[in-house]
Amino acid sequence: MGQPVLGILTLYLNDNGLLEEKPIYASMTAAGKNLGLEVFVFTPADVNYSLNRIHAHMYDLASKTWSRKWRSFPHMIYDRCRIQRSHRFVQLSHFRKKYGHLTFLNRVLRNKWTVYNTMRKEEKFRAHLPLTRMYEGQGDLTALIRKFPLVYLKPINGTGGRGILRIEKEQSGTYLIQGRDQSRRIVKPQRVAIAGIHGRLAKWNLKGNRYLVQQGIQLKLPNGRVHDYRMLVQKNGSGEWEVTGCAGRIGANGSITSNLHGGGQAIKMKALMEEWIRNEDATQSVKQKAEELGVEIAAFLERSYGRLCELALDLAIDRKGNIWLLEVNPKPSREVFIQAGERETYRRAIVKPLEYAVWLYEQKSKRREKAKAATVERQTMDNWVIPDM
Repeated sequence: MGQPVLGILTLYLNDNGLLEEKPIYASMTAAGKNLGLEVFVFTPADVNYSLNRIHAHMYDLASKTWSRKWRSFPHMIYDRCRIQRSHRFVQLSHFRKKYGHLTFLNRVLRNKWTVYNTMRKEEKFRAHLPLTRMYEGQGDLTALIRKFPLVYLKPINGTGGRGILRIEKEQSGTYLIQGRDQSRRIVKPQRVAIAGIHGRLAKWNLKGNRYLVQQGIQLKLPNGRVHDYRMLVQKNGSGEWEVTGCAGRIGANGSITSNLHGGGQAIKMKALMEEWIRNEDATQSVKQKAEELGVEIAAFLERSYGRLCELALDLAIDRKGNIWLLEVNPKPSREVFIQAGERETYRRAIVKPLEYAVWLYEQKSKRREKAKAATVERQTMDNWVIPDM
């Protein structure tokens, strides 16, 4: 059995060949070497489709520099491509279609609406899902505004807090509209009567841009900043799901989301939960339940959509200790753990997909050897001649 090779599939951020997460990929290259796994990075634009060759990005551990080299296709592909509104995402769709038969550590997860409806089918998850509707017209938003004092509007494929709106009913009876635009800039808060909500939101083109309307969970800390938790669930070196870590996130002043890219800060889960729930025994119980739920969700989504190796779950925990799943991210970053001061969790988050890749390669190799042995046995039986008696 030769050395396994893992190709990390990503996208350029612009037409000048800028790659994100290169420090992460360098760390993965080093960790892979310790596991006997070779790692390189590539994008769909680096593929020669006629020759089935890849102009890969290679990290040299000795010189600590990147270079390019033509390579054959790897044994496994680790898909790190995030949604882009560009021609590069069209290239990615073509690549996935042409090479979908190859071994991917993680298949594509569906949009937020599809994932929500898939999970709603399982009774055990329903109590953890905020009520959500697809925005088809004003009636969808009106219905939830009348039912809940807090409602969120989210793009069906949005990431990083882009384009999210928050509508909260105030004691005076007016509604406070806050949010972030597609560049994550904070939108100036507006107060309107219920009759004026739809007019104020007309420019967002909620139906055309495919928005979801979602029940909001009250998550404001005493200082007025919102918070939630980012849980990372990954496959380990035995092919089993487990929670790698969970950290708290606190949004920036005036922000309706806790995303780090939007100015949020990370904090240890235990510290944030103790501030929020203020009961150590309850905190430990909720943490355990959240971890059990995280593993169950990951296993269920893998059964529903095909092989996965990691998921980030954005969780909300209300004052009563109820756990809510706000969002599922199939291409999670790891920086929340560094910012929360959890370096060992950060290290494990980098290594685990590689350990899983090695395990998967070994499992597939064993199956090939077993199939080969069975073929040889059948051929031997076919050639065996029964002697005359």
